[in-house]
Amino acid sequence: MWTKGRKDIFNQLSNSFEHNKSEVIWTHCASLGEFEQGRPVLEQLKKQHPNAKILITFFSPSGYEVQKNYNGADWVFYLPIDGKKNANQFINIVKPTVVLFIKYEFWFYYLKALKQRGIPALLVSGNFRPSQIFFKWYGSFYRNILQCFGHLFVQNEESKLLLASIGISENVTINGDTRFDRVIEIAEQFSPIEAIEKFIQKNKVVVAGSTWTEDDEEMNHYANTHQEIKFIIAPHVIEAERLQECLKLYRNSILFSNWQQQTENSNNQYNVLIIDNVGMLSKLYHYATVCFIGGGFESDGVHNVLEAAVFRKPIVYGPIYEKFKEAVNLIKLGGALTVKNALELESEFDCLLKDESLCLAIGTKSAAFVYANKGATRFVTDYIQLNRLLTN
Repeated sequence: MWTKGRKDIFNQLSNSFEHNKSEVIWTHCASLGEFEQGRPVLEQLKKQHPNAKILITFFSPSGYEVQKNYNGADWVFYLPIDGKKNANQFINIVKPTVVLFIKYEFWFYYLKALKQRGIPALLVSGNFRPSQIFFKWYGSFYRNILQCFGHLFVQNEESKLLLASIGISENVTINGDTRFDRVIEIAEQFSPIEAIEKFIQKNKVVVAGSTWTEDDEEMNHYANTHQEIKFIIAPHVIEAERLQECLKLYRNSILFSNWQQQTENSNNQYNVLIIDNVGMLSKLYHYATVCFIGGGFESDGVHNVLEAAVFRKPIVYGPIYEKFKEAVNLIKLGGALTVKNALELESEFDCLLKDESLCLAIGTKSAAFVYANKGATRFVTDYIQLNRLLTN
């Protein structure tokens, strides 16, 4: 899919841009998570500059396949592989007016070509760590990549100090993380999901998002022995083999696609619903009594905790979360709980599911954390306005 998506890419681009006379806002995202991070900036820019057109490019299929029909963009493409010829050809066709690279995307030839042409490139929601190659003694080539950005918007003070340590300081702004703005937008625009409401009825609900095998193995015993509680499980990967694994682990379960096909009068004999689509999870947390975020029992660590926090829900996750600042902060603020094993998980679930006031107290802290950190989008759009990077 990765190779197929780039087949004949330059002919597709030429045909799409042949008659374009409008300013182009080009945003590049590695994958779906980065798209969601950049989305509030794009949508605000579109409101401010309705005559400008938006191009979104992705590196991976997981972003492109889900958002290829996103109606907020005029064009959605894979990004051709980074190289001198490809970068020059791409920019000659697209003729971007301003370029946004989201979080971790650093492509040398594209950024070099943009700088040579005087086209402003901005890094949005950048997040730097000492372990990255930019800050190693042998990282001079990669430090040159960062010099190509016209401005770098970073999430925190640590990132700014790290950049200053390699001589990049004048064009750096701490503006926080645009993901906060995005999850607030999702929560405030929530609309009911009829099939979910039919499934949960009036029961207590655990919504488990972005789970891996390790997460489900810690949780399945509780789900299998508490039939009175509804579980909504959204695996991080929805390939057939992984879905079958979930159906096996959770004895009384059904796939969401199959549940949708049930007749309205059928008896709800299941207590576990396995989500087999991408894009629904951020809304599902609305229905939770308790949220469980996957990844904390897997080596890469816990996934996005903000999507649940914004809905004023108590959040539980496994012990591997230290790399993720928002997960660390939620624990410190009392808006989330961490567990080391299945026994601790079951104990916390028991406490939360039996105590509405405790859920409310923890959930209130989690939502307060999200709303206290909103506003990152405005820094980027204000910078573009003040520097007249877009004119129409």
